[in-house]
Amino acid sequence: MDVVLPVEADGFVQSLETFSLKEIGSERWFRQHEYIEKLNMQAILNASSMHDEFIKESLVSYGKIPVLVHEMILVEVWKHKVFPILCRLQDFNPKNTFHLYMVIRHEATIINLLETIMFHKDSCEAADDSVVDLVDYCHRKLTLLAGETTRECAVTHDQYNHMTSIEELRMQSAALEFEISLKALSVLRYITDHTDSISIISRMLCTHNVPCVLVQLIDCCPWSRCRDGELQKYVDGKWQKIPAEDRLKMTKLDGQVWLSLYNLLLKEDCQRKYDFNSFNKNQLLKLRGFLTDVLIDQFPNLAELQRFLAHLAVSDPAPPKKELILEQIPEMWNHIVRENSGKWKALAKYQVKETFSPSDSVLRQQAQRLAQTYNLDVMESLIPDKPKCGSCGKEATKRCSQCQGEWYCHRECQVKHWPKHKQTCRLLATATEKIQKDLQVSS
Repeated sequence: MDVVLPVEADGFVQSLETFSLKEIGSERWFRQHEYIEKLNMQAILNASSMHDEFIKESLVSYGKIPVLVHEMILVEVWKHKVFPILCRLQDFNPKNTFHLYMVIRHEATIINLLETIMFHKDSCEAADDSVVDLVDYCHRKLTLLAGETTRECAVTHDQYNHMTSIEELRMQSAALEFEISLKALSVLRYITDHTDSISIISRMLCTHNVPCVLVQLIDCCPWSRCRDGELQKYVDGKWQKIPAEDRLKMTKLDGQVWLSLYNLLLKEDCQRKYDFNSFNKNQLLKLRGFLTDVLIDQFPNLAELQRFLAHLAVSDPAPPKKELILEQIPEMWNHIVRENSGKWKALAKYQVKETFSPSDSVLRQQAQRLAQTYNLDVMESLIPDKPKCGSCGKEATKRCSQCQGEWYCHRECQVKHWPKHKQTCRLLATATEKIQKDLQVSS
């Protein structure tokens, strides 16, 4: 099942452009968000079914990967600088926050698309100078992850029902931040796989000391937690209970960290650039405690890393050679911040007035387009797990008859959730009805 055809994808990719911070959430920006959502869904379908990855080919051939990186960092800056001010404005109490949520979600959509396409070396090459900005972005996310500041907060159902729309939006943003950071981990691993640029390697090893950040991730393992005496791990986008017999089994996230360390510590160019001083050496030697026989049985290549660490423990590697390097400097974050410095509150007020307080007619138009973007059959094919109840989170078998977009386990849950769901439900139901009428007229 295709979301977009190759010809449509080419048109979407060619139209991708960079925006200013002020334009976030505008009509043109929202249209591009829809294009990127469709490209992301199609890229996942292509990769999962091992079909021709024409989305990746289009992004590479038209040189649009730097545009994606810019737009992702643009929303990151907005979330750090504008969104907190917007949430504190006393006169801002939106009836519907789905427009704001789409802006917050935009960053997650792009990093998900990049995770899918950066698996291929030609995508990394096509990113050109924006790889430096992407490395810095991934480092920021991994630092948050290592500091465990992206963990989602446990909220009871009653607490959730009494939240204001802005509080709920903040909670959703925090949950997305955790997922974004995990995607950034995968993207960083693909960069370590493919890059041969001395400048990029130097930035990862010397500027950001990525190996020590990765050691901290292995040590704190933020994708693993204990709840009610049971071990849970974040697998396939959700927390899952791990049976006793699988507790030592390596997850995909564990593998991404170990592969990144393998690349950064064992490649000849990396060893020549990295400073194995006493601090870095002591941090790296912590890995020896995690390199058990069970782990190496699952990932035999780690035996080579184990031998390297054993040698490191009894030797003092020579300091890195001081070489003249023309280093690439990341520009996107600094340029966006410099261009808007001192304007954050004015931007928040402008966007509250012009962008995030849409009329009912505008909301209906957006809902119509989103109903077309998020085709339910396609979405269900992307998510193999059974749907969950929108009220209590249990496995659900009944779908809302009006909008077809929410699931429930029992009638009681549907009635309880209705006050929160009704406005979105009516918008989606109206949009679906309008689309069906338009299709009937056109046919």
